[in-house]
Amino acid sequence: FVRSGLRYDYMMLEKDDTFMRELLQHHVSGQLKVAPEHCSAHVLDCMGKPHIEVYEQFADRFYRLTKQIGKEQYLVPYLMSSHPGATLDDAILLAEYLNRVGYMPEQVQDFYPTPGTLSTAMYYTEIDPRTMKPVYVAKTPEEKAMQRALIQYRDPKNRELVREALEKSGRTDLIGYGPRCLI
Repeated sequence: FVRSGLRYDYMMLEKDDTFMRELLQHHVSGQLKVAPEHCSAHVLDCMGKPHIEVYEQFADRFYRLTKQIGKEQYLVPYLMSSHPGATLDDAILLAEYLNRVGYMPEQVQDFYPTPGTLSTAMYYTEIDPRTMKPVYVAKTPEEKAMQRALIQYRDPKNRELVREALEKSGRTDLIGYGPRCLI
């Protein structure tokens, strides 16, 4: 069974549903992990990933085909915090997106430099080597913790960090009892 590592953006290039239907019918055992990683366009550009709309199209196709074949299967999005390019405002944008779609990730990957990658070059130089433009990099433990906490904003243990991040970003409109509020 395929559990993760599927390039959903490549799957969306298929002209028909033959391959995806085969995959869902015979090679997914209930959950499939895919990596949209973020929802901010400029963060995804730094990652070299497609924009969130491609993931949303894939999710729509996944659930439509899953229903057609009569199976109950789920997508598990893999998300990353503190990737080069990701600001606190981007983490808030991701938290708002997760709130809107009703998803609470149990796992979040914090970015750590890995030798030989563009992301690592950006992390250490704070420059995108493709454009030679500056790239914001969250390096303090406090900001990295706030970005991660925002992605898991529903977890009670993250409440104070989420509040601190929202106040620091001037987003107190997301504190309260409305449907858009994160805490």
